[in-house]
Amino acid sequence: MTFPAVRTSTFTESVIREMSRVAYRTGAVNLAQGLPDFPMPQPMKDAAAAAIHGDVNQYAMTWGAPPLRLAIAEKYRRWYGMKVDPDTEVTVTCGSTEAMMAAFLAFVNPGDEVIILEPFYENYCAHVALAGATPVFVPLSPPSWELDVERLAAAITPHTRALVLNTPHNPTGRVFSRGEISSIAALAERHNLLVFTDEVYEHLVYTGHHHPIATWPGMRERTVTVSGLSKAFSCTGWRLGYAVAPREMTTAIRKVHDFLTLGAPAPLQAAGAVGMAFDAEYYNHLQLAYKQRRGVMMSALTNAGFSFCAPAGAYYVLADFSGIDRRRTDREFAIWLAEEIGVATVPGSTFAHDGVTGASTVRVAFCKTFETLGKATERLGKLSGQGS
Repeated sequence: MTFPAVRTSTFTESVIREMSRVAYRTGAVNLAQGLPDFPMPQPMKDAAAAAIHGDVNQYAMTWGAPPLRLAIAEKYRRWYGMKVDPDTEVTVTCGSTEAMMAAFLAFVNPGDEVIILEPFYENYCAHVALAGATPVFVPLSPPSWELDVERLAAAITPHTRALVLNTPHNPTGRVFSRGEISSIAALAERHNLLVFTDEVYEHLVYTGHHHPIATWPGMRERTVTVSGLSKAFSCTGWRLGYAVAPREMTTAIRKVHDFLTLGAPAPLQAAGAVGMAFDAEYYNHLQLAYKQRRGVMMSALTNAGFSFCAPAGAYYVLADFSGIDRRRTDREFAIWLAEEIGVATVPGSTFAHDGVTGASTVRVAFCKTFETLGKATERLGKLSGQGS
């Protein structure tokens, strides 16, 4: 009999992807996984097709095709005033998931501690486990999910190596304030911590502003900024992400990346460079369209009896169903909602380490066409007035 490595026993398969399979099996509207069901920008599709027909079908440079790396660096200059060297400070990866994994394997040692703000995107615990490190969870304060700076400071020990910062935040939709980012930066400097950021929803902000911590004084040299093209361009299947970091850190990330995946798809990188050059008008339209979708989803959830804090960013609502059903656990409720009501969501405890936190919530994605959201609204309407 073959036994798996011990490290695999500390995390499970993705619950988010599992709930997508439940949606497929039951015919439910899939509001579980964050995958848009509307087209990505036509110029990028045209560029990808042109690249394929132009025989851009072999390995790209391992750490990313030069035009895409240049476009990423230029985008950071335009949007955030960051001076990024495309040759030595940008690594293109197979999605932001690989970028984050590469950062963990490059800088986190067995026995190190990594701080994760809770609730959290489920991948982070797997990253920590695969690096042989220990996660330390610092809960955000519900219902508005603010950061308790004193609690964060108390969680730092001599073994703390890094902190994972996700803003706009999945699953709550929280956009961390300038004050919160400043507090995190001060603690990172004081305790010589690395910060791995997950900023894939950076252009989906409805209230407040996105603040990249790498732009804070003293933080550029200790931050790995992770983002990608999936959310901004509605192309989750393209798996194009990237890490921006100082030269010395990038060298280590590139070594790991080289032996993880070798490189991201060459023709899609050519198309990615086109998208990264889009101007502010594109992002303004994207933000407005998502804000409208958010409004439709929040109305549907409110009418159905859910309670929640309106997300300031990203494209999820973490909704409490205790006003509808107090008998079922979050997993039982999510399965019942898919099978009986026809709407698939993600159990809230997926985003907590103890399986208890968030146990009366489900995460609902609104990255869907208005037609799909209308169908979900109609089905959720069956819950109206159905208090437990």
